[in-house]
Amino acid sequence: MLLLEFTIEPFHEGNPGPHVTAAIAAVEAMGVEVEFGPFGSSCVVGQAQVADVSGAIVAQAFANGATHVSLHAERVADAAGGA
Repeated sequence: MLLLEFTIEPFHEGNPGPHVTAAIAAVEAMGVEVEFGPFGSSCVVGQAQVADVSGAIVAQAFANGATHVSLHAERVADAAGGA
């Protein structure tokens, strides 16, 4: 499993803006749960999904007004204890 952590700028205090909400909606439409946070968001995906999910984040963020997208991927243990 891979943990994807991402931030999308510009930041809008109190309102994430369409550049953030569209990216999150695109990922959730793929059946992936997104943990939304004030300074960034994250989701856990299988290796087979990482390219599609990462691409959706970047594409939808920029299509809706983002000026910067930061994406970090890290291997994490799955529920069965494997990596």
